[in-house]
Amino acid sequence: MSIVADRLQRVKPSPTIAVSMKAAELKAAGKDVIGLGAGEPDFDTPQNIKDAAKRAIDAGDTKYTAVDGTPALKKAIIAKFERENALKYAANQITVGTGGKQVLYNALMATLNPGDEVIVPAPYWVSYPDMVILAEGTPVEVACSENQNFKLTPEALEAAITPKTKWVILNSPSNPTGAAYSAADLKALADVLLRHPHVWIMTDDMYEHLLYDGFKFATIAAVEPKLYDRTLTVNGVSKAYCMTGWRIGYAGGPAALIKAMQAIQSQSTSNPSSVSQAAAVEALNGPNGFIAEHNKAFVERRNMVVKMLNEAKGLRCPMPDGAFYVFPSCAGTIGKKTPDGKTIQTDTDFVTYLLESVGVAVVQGSAFGLAPYFRISYATSSEVLREACTRIQKACAALT
Repeated sequence: MSIVADRLQRVKPSPTIAVSMKAAELKAAGKDVIGLGAGEPDFDTPQNIKDAAKRAIDAGDTKYTAVDGTPALKKAIIAKFERENALKYAANQITVGTGGKQVLYNALMATLNPGDEVIVPAPYWVSYPDMVILAEGTPVEVACSENQNFKLTPEALEAAITPKTKWVILNSPSNPTGAAYSAADLKALADVLLRHPHVWIMTDDMYEHLLYDGFKFATIAAVEPKLYDRTLTVNGVSKAYCMTGWRIGYAGGPAALIKAMQAIQSQSTSNPSSVSQAAAVEALNGPNGFIAEHNKAFVERRNMVVKMLNEAKGLRCPMPDGAFYVFPSCAGTIGKKTPDGKTIQTDTDFVTYLLESVGVAVVQGSAFGLAPYFRISYATSSEVLREACTRIQKACAALT
């Protein structure tokens, strides 16, 4: 008899982490590999945030804290939501977790019963369906094609809702596509959700500040206040503040839901790092002019990568609204032969070919629920990206 629980048979290891690990292994073995799989800014954590962490250590702020966040951090989060999103929350409506992933996981664990359905627009962040499965729910994947700008339409949402639907997850800007929902997009979805009062909304706004070309961020509880009482608005400091390793995510939502999530966290990790929480207070309250500077670099990188990929034979790369990913189609390579005679039959075949032939590590679109595509993170230097895209062009040109 296996020691492993049955539920794990349905759960896949994170493909994005797997790609990064594979690239690291090849590099360690002396191979010339460019890894574009990780969703992590290459910029360092700003100095004022690091200094706040050092002050916390020197002050002995290294003890247990309240399970789901210090009063100081909850106060900073409340101010952030009101200042930037026009959302008002009390302290008992705020939770802080060890990264946004834990916050999402806690919400699903606290609310799903066996058979409850969660609508997951595809392409999706790889962890959503598996977290639903771990919580004994059923992910309902809804394909959002490129001609819909990879976004959930009101018609598709309406068709996916059943009496068993508990949640719909909205991620804007999106990982993996960089597509973002405007206020008008969200209002159209909200009109559907108002007709189905049993459906709750989980918004993953982690890339909120990474939007380009004047695109205005919107979140559904602010767009449609009638949904406030059944929306969990999730965010964090990882991406915009370059704090991925600090592991701080947070959310605002109805007090009863936040209390249930606190119960899950109290019996799993307990409080997030006290030092990381002190740093997050400074991130949210302190100067943030660096975000605009970083975004300027991201726009330049995005534009270069999109241009170079569209010049590659067999590839088509849409222009994303935000985040730091592009999600090109490799449909034009399917059926082609590699120089050593292998036929490219899937996007997994294509990304394997890129890694083995030119040493570029990317993630196949099927891992995100939509094929044949692949995801590139452009959160690395322009020089590295230019070299990677040149290699991709070379690999595509070699297909016959």
